[in-house]
Amino acid sequence: MTDQTMTIRQMCDKFDVTPRTLRFYEAKELLFPIREGTKRLFTRRDRARLKLILRGKRFGFSLEEIRQLLDLYDADNQQELQLARTYEVAERHLKEMESQRAALDEAIAELQEQMDWGAQRLMELRARKTAAE
Repeated sequence: MTDQTMTIRQMCDKFDVTPRTLRFYEAKELLFPIREGTKRLFTRRDRARLKLILRGKRFGFSLEEIRQLLDLYDADNQQELQLARTYEVAERHLKEMESQRAALDEAIAELQEQMDWGAQRLMELRARKTAAE
């Protein structure tokens, strides 16, 4: 591996992704490796883009949102537009995640109540069975 390029295997190892994932992102025109026959060489730019793709996916961004944000980087060398748009998308996703967390917290609390009730009822039934024996 040079500082400039990495093979598909090196990318997979470094970013814990599969070759299929990298080929998928390439097909979606999110990554642009150098092609030497069937060999793909990923540049430092590809590595930076993959980091952003994986981070965006972890945050719930769609591939189309990620593509648009990456395209803005190329269109605006000051990155002001990209940063502003990223902030807007991130803000929306944060609100969605917080809403999902609130719903999940509520469901967890309700499930815990039901389990507590079930455990209490089970103890009562077992105590009656033991008393009857």
